[in-house]
Amino acid sequence: MTSVERRPALWQQLQRVALVLQSIRQGRSGTAALDAVPAAERPGVQALSFAVLRSLGRSEALRRLLAPRTPPPAADALLCAALALLWRDEDAGYDAFTLVNQAVEAAKKMATTKAQASFINACLRRFLRERDALLARTDTDVSARWNHPTWWVAQLQADWPGQWQTILAAADRPAPMVLRINRRRTSQIAYLKLLREAGIEVSPVGDCGVVLATGRNVQQLPGFAEGWVSVQDSAAQLAAPLLLGGMALVPGARVLDACAAPGGKTAHLLELADLAVTALDIDKTRCARIDQTLDRLGLHAAVMTADAADVGAWWNGEPFDAILLDAPCSASGIVRRHPDIRWLRRQTDIAQLAAIQARLLKLLWPLLKPGGRMLYCTCSVFRAEGEQQVAAFLASNADADLLPSPGHLCPGVGTSGASLMDNPIGDHDGFYFALLHKTDV
Repeated sequence: MTSVERRPALWQQLQRVALVLQSIRQGRSGTAALDAVPAAERPGVQALSFAVLRSLGRSEALRRLLAPRTPPPAADALLCAALALLWRDEDAGYDAFTLVNQAVEAAKKMATTKAQASFINACLRRFLRERDALLARTDTDVSARWNHPTWWVAQLQADWPGQWQTILAAADRPAPMVLRINRRRTSQIAYLKLLREAGIEVSPVGDCGVVLATGRNVQQLPGFAEGWVSVQDSAAQLAAPLLLGGMALVPGARVLDACAAPGGKTAHLLELADLAVTALDIDKTRCARIDQTLDRLGLHAAVMTADAADVGAWWNGEPFDAILLDAPCSASGIVRRHPDIRWLRRQTDIAQLAAIQARLLKLLWPLLKPGGRMLYCTCSVFRAEGEQQVAAFLASNADADLLPSPGHLCPGVGTSGASLMDNPIGDHDGFYFALLHKTDV
């Protein structure tokens, strides 16, 4: 039996997608919701779920027109999932009538939606009849137009008045698959050659990055199991070179990677130099992922399960030569990879996260030697988690200088700073970088 023959029917996939959406609406991350899907079905369900999440604002607005009274949660999730796949033909890969029939079949065969099958059928068929008029009516809805929460759109408009539309449009495009070369095992040139000889279309990015034209299972990549490459976005690949570049660190220099899981930046630091790296994360399970990452790459760090802010519980009193603070944030810069984030976040989260970031900066700064560096970064496009955070820190720390830094890197925009040429790394996630130097004052 071929893999095509083993593929679940569309109605079965739609059931899974509706369950994923319902789980996200209950506050569970998309990653966790998809992990609950059987492995054999996960790729197809993930692709459909991502398409649904990227059109959820529009589908919810359409559902409100078709059914002003909110249906039961399971039925609402299935109806909104079907509408999200219907309104733009390119998102589904199936013709409209097949989608409607399969969505109704999914409703009939799921205990929690069986009673609403006729209702779902009537809504979807009305949408097909009145499609243009219904879409026109939802065009005035901000969340429907941009498929992000209204508060999110308003925040981007305030932060990026000339670029917010570009940022939102980029968030709805699938992200490219980018690899980072492990310089201790191979070179960018050699690995590009290897992939091209295998018939894989690739292009270089930065000093050690490789962009694949189409994504694929990492286990099928040459040398992945042997630690030749890791998956890491091109913006994230800037962190380790920014922190270490130009520093005359002796072998064994002490470096702290706070909030380190899953270990990509930890590994990159160790690929670039012989360092004594302490990698912290508050989550024991995520710390295990750091160890797994380092084991595959043939690298070693002192991995500790600890809250970076609880300095007394883990620090031995010996200062660090350099600190990488990849602080907890809204993750607003990586929504194209994790489209559930926009629907999980609340407007009040930003101030709460900014407070955590400020606390970490305040508590970790004293751990840095005079003359040392701290790289503060977040995968966020909101200024409250980037330049506003660092401006406040500099205003209250006379011994801190801001070195040339990329600043905000926004998807589809490039860097906002003058220190690097515009958009130096092509298609990238949203990030913020500030390189801080500790003076002797």
